[in-house]
Amino acid sequence: MINFLEKLENADISICDEAGSFLQSGFWGSFKSRFGWEALAFKAVWKNGAASERPLLVLRRILFPGFALAYIPWGPELPENFPNREEALIELAVSLKKNLPKDTVFIRFDPPWSVLMPNIFIRSAADIQPPDTVVLDLSLSFESLKEQMKPKWRYNAKLALKKGVKVYRADNDKINVFYDLLKETAVRDCINIHSLNYYESLFAVDKYPGKIPDIRIYLAEHEGDTIAGIVTLFRGTEAVYLYGASSNKKRNLMASYALQLKAIEDAKLSGCQNYDLFGIPPGKDPGHPMAGLYQFKTGFGGQIIHRPGSWDYPCRPIVYRLFRIAEAFRQTLRKLRKRR
Repeated sequence: MINFLEKLENADISICDEAGSFLQSGFWGSFKSRFGWEALAFKAVWKNGAASERPLLVLRRILFPGFALAYIPWGPELPENFPNREEALIELAVSLKKNLPKDTVFIRFDPPWSVLMPNIFIRSAADIQPPDTVVLDLSLSFESLKEQMKPKWRYNAKLALKKGVKVYRADNDKINVFYDLLKETAVRDCINIHSLNYYESLFAVDKYPGKIPDIRIYLAEHEGDTIAGIVTLFRGTEAVYLYGASSNKKRNLMASYALQLKAIEDAKLSGCQNYDLFGIPPGKDPGHPMAGLYQFKTGFGGQIIHRPGSWDYPCRPIVYRLFRIAEAFRQTLRKLRKRR
C-alpha cells in the first residue's frame, strides 16, 4: 500500500496563514478560540511524486468533562491532482488519533472536495459547514458575470436602485445595525444565530495575529430605513458571502439583489478569483424548507458544487455512539421546531 502522508507534526498556528480557505486559516483558528474551541496547527507532508507540505487546522472542543471532539473545517488541503483522496483521509485520521489528546472521542472531517468517503468514516448527524454551494468565476468580466445571472435577477438589482435604494459598504461599527436585521430574519425564517459578540469579534482585527482577511458589511437603505445587509469575507483569491439579513419592511424593493451585485463587483475589484455564495439546499426541491434560498443564490449563475458534508472518525467508539444518539435527537428537535 502507498503511504501518501509522509509526516504529520505539530506547528505554530501561523503556518495556517498559507492555507487556501479561510476555514483553514490562522485567523479562523484564533477567532474560534474565543468561543470555546482550541486551535491546533499541524504541518502535513504529502507525497504526490515529490513531497509537498500543507498546513492543517484542527479545532478541538470539550463535549463534557474528560471528553472532546476534534474538527477539521474544509480540510485537509491536498496538492493539486492528488491521486487518492480517500486513502489520504484514512491515513490522516489514523495519524491524528495518535497526535491528539487521549480524551478525543472522534474527529469530524468536512472535506473541501467531492470524495466517496471510506467506510471507516460515519456520516455525521449534522453538517457543520454547508456541503452544497454556488461559486461564481470572477475571472470573467463584470458584464459577463451579469449576463450569466437570470434576467429577473438583473432586473431586480436595477429596480432596487431605481426605487431609491442606497447600497454601500458600511463602517465596521455598523455591525449592531446588521445584527438587528439578523434577529428579525431569524424570527421570520426560524433559524439560529450567534450572539452579537460573535459577529463583533469577526471585526476585531487588532486582536488577531497574522494575516487578517478583509471582512465587510454592506447595507441597503431606503428613505432612512435600513432594509437589508450582508457580511462578506475577501481573502486572497476567495470571496465568501458569510451572512445575510433583511427587514420585514419594504421587501418588495429587492435590496438583497443589489447588495449581492455590489459585493460581487467589489470582490472582483479586490482581485478575488471566485465568489462563494456559501450554502444552498442539495437540490431544486420546492418542498425543501430553504427552497427560496436555493432559488435566490442559483439565480446569480455560477457553478453548483456538492461536497460530502461532515463525516466522523470515531476514536472512542462506545462514547461516540452515545454522543451520536444525543446529537441525532437534538437535530430532530430542531427540525420539529422549524416545522412549527
